[in-house]
Amino acid sequence: MELSTLAKTWILDVDGTLVKHNGYKIDGYDTLLDGVREFFDKLGKDDKVILLTAREGKYLEELEQFLQENDIRYDYILSDMPMGERILVNDDKPSGLCCAYALCKERDSRFEVSFEIREDL
Repeated sequence: MELSTLAKTWILDVDGTLVKHNGYKIDGYDTLLDGVREFFDKLGKDDKVILLTAREGKYLEELEQFLQENDIRYDYILSDMPMGERILVNDDKPSGLCCAYALCKERDSRFEVSFEIREDL
């Protein structure tokens, strides 16, 4: 995926995407999936990160502590999200720059989002 140099908004699911799905219930703790830390290391300093989770709000404090301990940055966490589809709708720039992408990954698999920043976009 080729992206512009503009700051981005990353909207990421938590369970099964960043951490083992239901690990906080099954194991009693969260487990970061392979590749997550490397992805976060590549984000631009001006990028925003919004995390979504179907977890009840009563589990947020533990999740926030886990993320902090693992140096996973975020700007917002939204809990109590529905378990169904997540749909992003956005407009393109007049220049033709596509401003919305959606990626699905296999639950609990390695986190791999490959992107390249292009100066000419």
